[in-house]
Amino acid sequence: MRRMIRYLAPYKPQVCLALVFMAANAGLQIAGPLLTKLAIDTYLAPSGVNTLKAWLPADPWQGMMRISAAYLLVIVLNLLCDFAQSYLMQRTGQFAMFDLRRDLMAHMHRIDIGYYDRNPIGRLVTRVTTDVDVLNELFSSGLLTIMGDVLTLSLILVIMFRMSAGMTLMLVATTPVVIWVTILFRNSVQQSYKRIRLAVAKINAYLQEHVTGIAVLQLYNRERKSSEEFEAINRTHMEAYKDSIIAYGWFYPIVEFMGMTTVALLLAYGGYRVRESTLTLGVMVAFFQYGMRFFRPIQDLSEKYNILQGAMAAGERVFKLLDTPVAIHAPANAHSTPDLGPIEFKNVWFAYKDEDWVLRDVSFRIEPGETIAVVGHTGAGKTTLTNLLLRFYDIQKGSIEIGGVDIRQFDPQALRRMFSIVLQDPFLFTGTLAENIRLGTAGITDHDMQQAAEQVNLLEYVDSLPGKFEYKVRERGAGLSTGQKQLINFARALAHNPRYLILDEATSSVDTETEFKVRDALQRMVQDRTSIVIAHRLSTIQRASRIFVMHKGKLREAGTHQQLLTQRGIYYKLYQLQYKDQEVA
Repeated sequence: MRRMIRYLAPYKPQVCLALVFMAANAGLQIAGPLLTKLAIDTYLAPSGVNTLKAWLPADPWQGMMRISAAYLLVIVLNLLCDFAQSYLMQRTGQFAMFDLRRDLMAHMHRIDIGYYDRNPIGRLVTRVTTDVDVLNELFSSGLLTIMGDVLTLSLILVIMFRMSAGMTLMLVATTPVVIWVTILFRNSVQQSYKRIRLAVAKINAYLQEHVTGIAVLQLYNRERKSSEEFEAINRTHMEAYKDSIIAYGWFYPIVEFMGMTTVALLLAYGGYRVRESTLTLGVMVAFFQYGMRFFRPIQDLSEKYNILQGAMAAGERVFKLLDTPVAIHAPANAHSTPDLGPIEFKNVWFAYKDEDWVLRDVSFRIEPGETIAVVGHTGAGKTTLTNLLLRFYDIQKGSIEIGGVDIRQFDPQALRRMFSIVLQDPFLFTGTLAENIRLGTAGITDHDMQQAAEQVNLLEYVDSLPGKFEYKVRERGAGLSTGQKQLINFARALAHNPRYLILDEATSSVDTETEFKVRDALQRMVQDRTSIVIAHRLSTIQRASRIFVMHKGKLREAGTHQQLLTQRGIYYKLYQLQYKDQEVA
């Protein structure tokens, strides 16, 4: 709760003003019964006690009109104060949640890639959307209402005690029972709400995964199985809600029963005292009204407890995400990145988990301007090399250096700014073609973008599109072929004019015609750049300066295409598998 309230700190003036209106609203709520008491004891059943003789005339008609006018003014002011506090807190709550979502998004940008390997995307989306919405409900209505209810209860007790201590004690006597019932209710609901939030996260994660893969589901006729799995997850959510509904179903009637029983006792006892002339009729009627209002804030508090429990369950998850440690840190005194320097792996050992080594004592050096190809069987550690070079993960042993400086001495953002990378699965964002190529980099001009598209053989296709570079790209590039999306990714990489270029299986998902375009583009892209090309298709790497052959996490062979064929080792076997039939023909 303390951490959530910190997000209100920048908006202290608005919160303080809302508190003023809340206090005024609480004071106005106790004014109504006092005016009723005054009217009854002065005019309807005169008791001889009139503390407002100077304000109230002797004429009953005029006096009742004046009290009625005051009552109307109280109602109007109550309405205005209620609106003002609600508006201010709703507005402040939105600002606070804006700040919280911004912090969440910024933190998610800093968390290492390994965290996303372990956590479903749908669950993380739930944290930023649904869970934050629940917290917003607490800020905008729950928190201030709770404070207002507590203040109203306190004022009612003070006024009632001053009017009749005995009747007040009778009213308060039932409060321990209500508190005991509330504690039982709280324990039941607290567990339900944790289960509800967990079930919501599972539903979102399942939906995100299966909606993204809907084509595969339909292709393999898995709709029925998917529906059964979703039904099981959905049922867990329903069962958790049912438990909370049962708790609320018992709680409200019990509190209502206690309230009505207490009011009935007050009427009986108050009527007896009025008959004995030890209590005025006005005080008894006021007590009846206060008795009704006394239990209303308690019921309201129990209702807000619903919001509070939901907010606590959501807050626990939100702050757990915010507390996730950032594994990749920038050093206090970051080293400036070199203009262009050699890349060197020195006795590198790396495991994604414990000591299940993916790379074992890997050492090599890439000179500036070299084009290095990396080949090997699936799982040999090829992509891991680039992940470590970009410092998405930190190595356990050894060092990786650029220009003679350990990459852990660079700011990660500055390090990654030196690279452009094209992945096996091309990814496009919703927006224009130009926005997908620039990716927010202000220094890329229209000329740079057009030149990059021309160099990767994309410009002819762009010119055929309506709007050209302003063509609207749908989610994940829907409507574009895989080859077209990959060429756009090539243009993006080239437009950023990187010092180092990484191509990770960049041609494995394109057709033969597009591969020829890409192969032609590659010659221009790698010129005067240090390039690392990871490929299964050996046709795209034969002109590389050197070829590294990875096998079971180790660098087993290194050399040019012809040198490796002459050695008749692992590379020779890979080459034979791909081109033996062609050579025989």
